[in-house]
Amino acid sequence: MRILLTGSSGWLGRFLAPMLRGAGHEVIGLDVAPGADTKVLGSVADRALVEQVFAGHGIEAVIHAGGLHKPDIVRYPAQAFIDVNVTGTLNLLECAAAAGHDRFVFTSTTSLMISQAIREEAGDAAVWLDEASGPVAPRNIYGVTKLAAEGLCRVAWLEQGLATIVLRTSRFFPEDDDTHAAPSGENLKANELLHRRLTVEDAARAHLAALERAPEIGHGVFVISAPTPFTRADCAALKQDAAAVIAQAFPDAPALYAARGWTLPAGIGRVYDSGLAERVLGFRCETDFAAVLAALRQGGALPFAHDPAYVSPKESGRRDLGENPLPPA
Repeated sequence: MRILLTGSSGWLGRFLAPMLRGAGHEVIGLDVAPGADTKVLGSVADRALVEQVFAGHGIEAVIHAGGLHKPDIVRYPAQAFIDVNVTGTLNLLECAAAAGHDRFVFTSTTSLMISQAIREEAGDAAVWLDEASGPVAPRNIYGVTKLAAEGLCRVAWLEQGLATIVLRTSRFFPEDDDTHAAPSGENLKANELLHRRLTVEDAARAHLAALERAPEIGHGVFVISAPTPFTRADCAALKQDAAAVIAQAFPDAPALYAARGWTLPAGIGRVYDSGLAERVLGFRCETDFAAVLAALRQGGALPFAHDPAYVSPKESGRRDLGENPLPPA
């Protein structure tokens, strides 16, 4: 198929585009920033451009991975999030439906599931989060617009019969966290694979699985995260003494961590359950916390990317232009 991939120059796009080609698809990349897999420069908020891409490239399916993200809140006004994340998604859905498509994959985020109360982690137990969790009350403009875009996907299925798969991916960015100072870097990413992270490679694989299964499923929303070793019964203990729960599941984890100068989390406030994706999509992340421990035992490379110097291509472009903003993807 000829796949329109938005966000083709971004972190996910650079891994997803080669996988799509490897599966026999032709990739037409759309992004505001140049990239190896970007054929069209521009924004999904530009309806005329989107229509031109569909007409000029014979698009047969869409993976909508572009958009503004949580770190962009300090860079762009709220209206930009509406224009890109909401109007841009509507533009793509309407063009896909008009073209008679039978599948559309949308990259969403687990961030929209985190209310202010959940973020503050004030309860006595970890919060177990899956597709049935709610009420969903996003805490910022990023989450609000992603939730609105999810709603547009659902309506496209109900009203136009366009099969739409929404992937609520947990964290897979390579840079340092912008809100957590300790532990930092690789230590934090390793810890998060227990309950709120996946690798970018697994994120890309999930999109391929969604693309394949979309017509059969029709519409679905799926949490995509590394499989957690925990169960709901662990929630209270995870909040009170996560390190003990981890040591029970992985007896050599404390020693392996200590040898590297790392620390296990003292408490865990939320856990993402990706079980539905495994049961319905047939997708399970290949990399989990056990893979981290295996790398530590063997002295090998860690199974996830960490790049503190990473800058989004769209932001690199803004810097090259003297901070004059590019129209977001």
